[in-house]
Amino acid sequence: MITLKGQKIYLRALEPEDLEFIHAIENDESVWEISKTQTPYSKFLIKQYLEHAQKDIFEVKQLRLVISSYNEMPIGLIDLFDFDFKNSRAGVGILIKDEINREKGYGSEALQLLIKYSFTHLGLHQLYCNISEDNETSIKLFKNQGFKEVGLKKEWNYINDSFKNEYLFQLIKK
Repeated sequence: MITLKGQKIYLRALEPEDLEFIHAIENDESVWEISKTQTPYSKFLIKQYLEHAQKDIFEVKQLRLVISSYNEMPIGLIDLFDFDFKNSRAGVGILIKDEINREKGYGSEALQLLIKYSFTHLGLHQLYCNISEDNETSIKLFKNQGFKEVGLKKEWNYINDSFKNEYLFQLIKK
């Protein structure tokens, strides 16, 4: 599918071979704040998830894709979640797993590809994301792709014995 291919990376469906990669991400406590995770996931649960990951977005209301290099190395994940067909919108989440792969343009290219796919193939009218006020890298990423800050949820998430504000960003199809 040409839509999901960029210059540096491409987006692909989850495969059973992604078990170890996803298990490492889901159990990395340093990203639990971003993913809203509170407990570890077993390989058994992730294997079950992978067995059902090929279901249609219209059925399961989410789509998770692997951000892959052209030498077939998984770099990260990008998701559409809370897919709302009636209101033609979905939330977006993105994670580049290893620091060595961050700030190289992979996230930006993956987000561009997902935006194009969402608006052209899925017919969505808008995308949104929720970003912690101190996640400057993600704020910059989404702003650079045209997302606008539309709200601030005060003391929204309880992290490390304190509450943090969370921004709501939105991109409406032109």
